[in-house]
Amino acid sequence: MIPGAEKYDISLSFDEREVERALSVTPDDVGPAEELTFARNVFLPLTTACRYTCTYCTFFDPPGEATLMDDADVNETLDMGIDAGCTEALFTFGDDPDDRYEGVHAQLDRWGYDDVHDYLRAVCRHTLDRGILPHSNPGDQTREQMAMVAPYNASMGVMLETTADVDAHAGRRVKSPGQRLNTIRNAGELQVPFTTGILVGIGEDWRNRAESLLAIRDLHERYGHVQEVIVQNVVPNERSRFERPDVETMRRVVAMARWVLPQTVSVQVPPNLSPTRELLDCGVDDLGGVSPVTDDYINPDYEWPALRELRDIAHEAGVPLRERLPVYERYLPEDLRSDDFDGEPAPGDGWLDDPVRDALAGDTPAGRRYRRVLDGAAVEL
Repeated sequence: MIPGAEKYDISLSFDEREVERALSVTPDDVGPAEELTFARNVFLPLTTACRYTCTYCTFFDPPGEATLMDDADVNETLDMGIDAGCTEALFTFGDDPDDRYEGVHAQLDRWGYDDVHDYLRAVCRHTLDRGILPHSNPGDQTREQMAMVAPYNASMGVMLETTADVDAHAGRRVKSPGQRLNTIRNAGELQVPFTTGILVGIGEDWRNRAESLLAIRDLHERYGHVQEVIVQNVVPNERSRFERPDVETMRRVVAMARWVLPQTVSVQVPPNLSPTRELLDCGVDDLGGVSPVTDDYINPDYEWPALRELRDIAHEAGVPLRERLPVYERYLPEDLRSDDFDGEPAPGDGWLDDPVRDALAGDTPAGRRYRRVLDGAAVEL
C-alpha cells in the first residue's frame, strides 16, 4: 500500500509481472529519441516558504526569513524573460507556504489576497497579459486550489518524487505520496496538461522506482494528462547528505521510465543536474525548461547550461533540437496546432481555458512568438 493512498482514496494496484518486467529493463531495451526539445523559460520563485523541511532541499527558508515576490519583483523578472524571448514563466513555491508562515500570510492579507493560491491566480493572469505563458508548480494542491489557478496556466506540475516512505520526507510535517498522487489525479480530473517526475537517490529502492513510474502511467492512462515525466537525480548541497546517483543507475532508471511510459509522454532529464550526454540513448527526448536569464532557484549551485550547449548536446547525439511551449502541442485545440503536426491529440477537448487559448491565438507580439515556436522556427541562441 502506498503511504497516504487510503486517506486520499487513491486506488492503484500493480501487477507483479509488470513490476518485475520494469525492474529487468536495461538501456538495451530502449532507443534514442528522434529529436530533443526544451522550453525557454524565466523562473519566478513566488515565495521561498514551504510547510515541509525535506532534507535534500535548499529552496525553503525558515519562518521569518522566507521572501515573497511583490509586483515589482514579478514585473522585473517577466521583463527579462520577454526580452530574452521566453515563452514560459515557471512559478514555484513550497507546499501551503502560508500554513505555518505567519509573516507570509500577513503580507498576503495586506495585499488583499485570501491565500497564496489566490495570489498565484492573480499573478498568472497578469503574466498572460504581459506576454508569457505561466507554468505553475505550487506543490500539492486540493482540487479547489488547482481549479482556482488552472484557467490562467498553460500547464502545471508537481514532482511525485517517490511512492515510498523515505526518511528524507520525515519530520513534523511528513510529505505524503498519497497526497502527491491526489494532486496528479486532480490535474487529470480538471484536464490540466501536467508535468510530474521521480527523484532518484533519496532513500528509495529499485522497486519503489518501478512502482512510482507505474503509478504515474496508470493515472495518465485514466486521464491522458501527463505530458512529460522528469527523471531527476538528487544532488549534493549544503543541506543534503545524499550522494548523486552514479551514471549507470541513472541510465537504468531513465530506460525504465521510457519503457514504462507511453510514447506520447516525454521523458525529461534536467541538463544542469544530470549526466545528460550519457543518458540520451536511454530514451530522453526533452531537456525541460531552461532559462537564459534566471537561476535554477531549486538548485542554485547548479547553473543552467547555455542554450548553445543544448544545441551541442543535440548535435553530438545526431538529432535536431527544437524549442517548444510549456504546453505540448497535442493538448492544443486543432486550430492552434501547426500544419505539420502528426502526433496523437490528447483525448477530449477541454485542455485549455479561454485565457490561454486567447493568448496563443492573439495578434500580439507574444501570440506571434508562440506560433513561431509551434511552427518550428529555428532556435535563436
